[in-house]
Amino acid sequence: MSTEMNVLKNGDSESYDAVVGGQVVGMIVYHPQRGDRRVTFSHTIIQPEYRGQGIATRLVKHALDDLRAQGLKLTNYCTFVADYIADHPEYRDLVDGRHPGRATVPDRAPRERAD
Repeated sequence: MSTEMNVLKNGDSESYDAVVGGQVVGMIVYHPQRGDRRVTFSHTIIQPEYRGQGIATRLVKHALDDLRAQGLKLTNYCTFVADYIADHPEYRDLVDGRHPGRATVPDRAPRERAD
């Protein structure tokens, strides 16, 4: 099932917000690293009633595409983001080699996906 959603970058709350029907139903919490070209992702949150609809996956893709567009690197503490990158190796280059974070990207072949 694919739920119609928009993603908004909220600088006040330092989050990428998944918006469905005018309500925030999920987010990736981020922290810009001052004086550095890098952003830390701490966790991904989706409201329980919206899980299983692909919202987190689309949210992560949007956030990583935004980092790439800004020329930023990622320090990752979110296991969902780490698994997403493992399944989409075209994003591995975004992970900061000096500061990868604690949720490291698994060294495995991508899982098969329906998209």
